[in-house]
Amino acid sequence: MSHRENLRVEEEQSGIRLDRFLASAHPETSRSAVQKEIREGRVLIDESTATRSSQPLRTGQVIAWFPPKPEALKPRAIPLEVLYEDDTLVILDKPIGLVVHPGAGTRETTLVEGLAASRDLPSSDDPSRPGIVHRLDKETSGVIVVAKTPGSLDCLKRQFADREVSKTYLCVVEGILEEEEGLIDAPIGRDPSRPSRMAVQSTGRSAQTSFDVLDRLGDRTLLRAQPRTGRTHQIRVHFSYIKYPVVGDSIYPGRLSGARLMLHAWRLAFRHPKTGEEMRFEAPIPAEFPPYEFGQLLWSHTPEMA
Repeated sequence: MSHRENLRVEEEQSGIRLDRFLASAHPETSRSAVQKEIREGRVLIDESTATRSSQPLRTGQVIAWFPPKPEALKPRAIPLEVLYEDDTLVILDKPIGLVVHPGAGTRETTLVEGLAASRDLPSSDDPSRPGIVHRLDKETSGVIVVAKTPGSLDCLKRQFADREVSKTYLCVVEGILEEEEGLIDAPIGRDPSRPSRMAVQSTGRSAQTSFDVLDRLGDRTLLRAQPRTGRTHQIRVHFSYIKYPVVGDSIYPGRLSGARLMLHAWRLAFRHPKTGEEMRFEAPIPAEFPPYEFGQLLWSHTPEMA
């Protein structure tokens, strides 16, 4: 049996179904897999075995369960674009189509398995994600940091959790945004009708994405977006919610198709886990993005150093 995990129901989660609660806590686990865990008696509510996936929860209840065993790592050398590396971390430019870590339904070699073929990565709570601090969606390209020591893993995770990291994305959305800049503040949780998707909903977790318009291109808008939180599919869900879906999105589609998902993790700034100095990294702009004087755009400092 895998390790036991205890989760407390917060006030804003009161009334949520048990299976939705657990699926939200582990976005990489499908709702059907969660329901199977409940049927097999591997979920407890205040130390009593849960019997119904649809059981509504109350504030303060403690949900104990034994998450499904993570997928085993299968290290194998694959081409990786390293932007920077030292003895504590490695920065990569992730291409579209590459999954960050193993998970349910993932059969191809992942980024972390490619790194593990030639590097010792620190283990974490999930053995399938050694060194992983944050993630990018399979179809999102761009800069990602992976820790190489336990100390850097803890430090970087803490910076992401405390919102001390500056993340800047470029995206092309459908339609013409009239505002020059804005903030989307809408909670995100798993879509109850389609468990593989996320959605804006009142029972979701707090999520904020700021943006500013770079260029308007006929029926599309080129944006710079900065997620202040790190929810699954956050930028894609937020722009779909305000009726300006990201071009090329097959999960939250609009009317316009594209050769790829037009979302790119462009810049990342954080404090170096050993020296404390601010580090800045930038992934090259993909050829599919429209021309723009990106180099003229000023860097955003990490919040703690602003």
